Amino acid sequence: MAETNNAGKNLAENPVTVAEPLRHRRKELVGVVTSAKMQKTIVVRVTRRIQHSLYVRFVRVSKKFYAHDEQGDARIGDTVRIVETRPMSKLKRWRLAEVVSRSNKVR
Repeated sequence: MAETNNAGKNLAENPVTVAEPLRHRRKELVGVVTSAKMQKTIVVRVTRRIQHSLYVRFVRVSKKFYAHDEQGDARIGDTVRIVETRPMSKLKRWRLAEVVSRSNKVR
């Protein structure tokens, strides 16, 4: 005899498929490298424009992120794209995806 569920329907006719969980899309940010003096680590300043709640003016807000740079490609002043990744150290949760544009300054 075939198994039935609570509604009396035959389970063999309607197999339950379990959807596999999708990986979350990783956050991407674009910013300017402010320091590249550490080994395999860069500091990236990401600037956003937000509207002030009281004065309704647009204000620039910056935040710095520590990112993993395996090959040491990025230099100070470069514009880079970083993506979210697993924690690599106490402060590093981002890694370098690509160097968007190089800095003109010679250092």
